[in-house]
Amino acid sequence: MTIQVGENLPQVTFRVMTADGPVAKTTDDLFKDRNVVLVAVPGAFTPTCHRNHLPGYVENLQAIKAKGIDAVLVTAVNDVFVMEAWSKAAGGEGIEFISDGNGDFARAIGLSMDGSGFGLGTRSQRYSMVVENGVVKSINLEDAPAKAQISGAENLLKSL
Repeated sequence: MTIQVGENLPQVTFRVMTADGPVAKTTDDLFKDRNVVLVAVPGAFTPTCHRNHLPGYVENLQAIKAKGIDAVLVTAVNDVFVMEAWSKAAGGEGIEFISDGNGDFARAIGLSMDGSGFGLGTRSQRYSMVVENGVVKSINLEDAPAKAQISGAENLLKSL
């Protein structure tokens, strides 16, 4: 079942890159006592994700934070090393890239998708979400993986 507005995010473990290498971070580590925008994409470096979706968040990071958001997190069903490389390639300083490498989070919130027709296996659907202290306040879910309008930064900014 898909997570709904008003529900708590499930407890899972993500991986994040630090100066000392990959580190495990739980849902609480990332969302507790914070107002967060969570952006999920089907895959790092994929055309829509890399050219159309992420750039809006890079460009609008300060405007989003000015609306009372403590952090912007980007997640994908990619390993932590790919997420780190994507962060650098995209100029994602100030955005937290979190790896859902096994798709545990995407499945737990009911937003995984089957990308095997494109050789991608199980991936996350594309969405943006506002989360306050671990509770979902809004979800902007795309109706197709190749679109990045409903979940884009410009649309999200209008709703904050």
